[in-house]
Amino acid sequence: MTNDDAGNKPPPAGITSNVPPTSQADSPTNTRRCPMWYGIAADLMVAIHVAYVAYVVLGQLAIVIAAPLRWEWARNPWFRLTHLTAIGIVAYEALYRLRCPLTVWEEQLRELAGQTFAGSETFMGRLLHDILFVENMPEIAFTIGYCGMALLVLQGLIMYPPRPFRGWGRSEVVPAVA
Repeated sequence: MTNDDAGNKPPPAGITSNVPPTSQADSPTNTRRCPMWYGIAADLMVAIHVAYVAYVVLGQLAIVIAAPLRWEWARNPWFRLTHLTAIGIVAYEALYRLRCPLTVWEEQLRELAGQTFAGSETFMGRLLHDILFVENMPEIAFTIGYCGMALLVLQGLIMYPPRPFRGWGRSEVVPAVA
C-alpha cells in the first residue's frame, strides 16, 4: 500500500464502510437492525387500541342488555367506573382535539419499522387497523360519536346505577368481646 500526498492510506480492496468499527452499528440494540420488531409492536398497539374500543362499545351493549334482566354483575362499581373513565378520556381528547396516544405510538412504531401508517405487513395488523380507522370521515363526526357515547354511558349510570363499593357507606359495629 502506498500513501497519498497527505499521508493517508488508501481503503482496502472489497466492500468498505464509512462507519468506524467502534460505532453502535454492530450493537445488538441498534434500532435500524430490527425493523420487524417495530412492525410487530405497532400491530400489538393496534390490537390494544381495538380492545379499548371493544371494551367501551361491548361494555355498554352488555349494560343495556343486563339492566332489564337485573343481572348483578353489570352493577359492579369497578366495571362501571372504568367504563365511564375509558369513554370520558376519549370524549375529552375529541373535544380538545388531542391525538390519541395509542394512535401516536402506533405511527411512531410504524415509522421505525419503515412502514406507512396504514400499511402493516401482517394480515392481522391490516385487519385491525382497517376496523379501527375509517377513511374520509370528517373529524366532527367522530367527535359527535364519542361525546354521544359518553352521554349514553352517563345515562346508563343514572338509570341503572352501580351498587356501592363494598364497605363504603356502611358503618359496621364490631361487638366487643367480654
